[in-house]
This record gives sequence, structure tokens and C-alpha cells, in this order.
Amino acid sequence: MSNNGTVAQQSRVTVPSPGCLAALMVPLVAVLIAASVLMVMGYRQERANERNMAEALDRTAALARSYARDMADAPNGFPGQEAVRGIAERHDGRLLSYARSEDSLTTTVRFFGEYEDTNMFGVSHSRAYHCYSIVLRKGADGAPQAKTSPLEECNVI
Repeated sequence: MSNNGTVAQQSRVTVPSPGCLAALMVPLVAVLIAASVLMVMGYRQERANERNMAEALDRTAALARSYARDMADAPNGFPGQEAVRGIAERHDGRLLSYARSEDSLTTTVRFFGEYEDTNMFGVSHSRAYHCYSIVLRKGADGAPQAKTSPLEECNVI
């Protein structure tokens, strides 16, 4: 009681016991750790997928160079459209355009490279592609010489 006869209110601050505090913090810390692990795993998978895709695109460049060599080595000058289509298909490519003149042959080919794309649910096989313009011209010695140029976009379907 107070001096004037009324009941005085006491304010008590209660501190949770250490066991109660731990019971609250452990699930929060576990969730933070799990989220961090998932973020790191996702980041690593994304980097690996980018590396795999870049390697597949590098393989398309090698396929384009090989295609150009086969085109230059074709017998009887410049090959016809069906022969070019066959050469492109042997090199995992798809002939998009064929233009032939007296002294040159210009083709546009889309080359494909397969790679593994991983995510949280498993592995899938994906295809990356890049288009190249291949120009064959007769050199000074009369033999066809190839020039391969990557294209920024594949506008032809």
C-alpha cells in the first residue's frame, strides 16, 4: 500500500528463460541457414548452366568451321542446295538460306549444340544454337576458299 492508503501498482519486467529464448531462436536460425544454402546452390547451378551453354556455343563455332572446310572440299566447284543441306545436317546444322552466283556461294546455317541444364528438380538436355554465314569464293588458284562469320541474330526460321 502506498502512503495515502491506495494500492500501488508494481510493474515487473519478466525476462524469458534461456530455454524459451533458444526455443524461439533455433527455428529462425535454421530457416536462415536453409535459405542461405538454397541461394548458394541456385547460384552455383546458374553459373554451371551458363558455362555449359557457353561450351555448347563454342562447339557450334567448331561445327561451322568444319562445315566450311567440307564445303570448300566439295568436288566440282560449288555444291548444289541439296548437297549443302546434307553437309549442314551432318554437322548438326540446319540450312537457312542458299544463294549462288557465278563466283561465290553464300549460305546461312544454324548450328546446334546440346548441353545439360540442371535445376533443383533434376537435369534436362537443352539445345543452344548460333547462326553463321559461310561464303565460298574461288581463290586465285581456282579452289574455293571459305569465310565463316557469326551472325548476331537468326532472322530466318
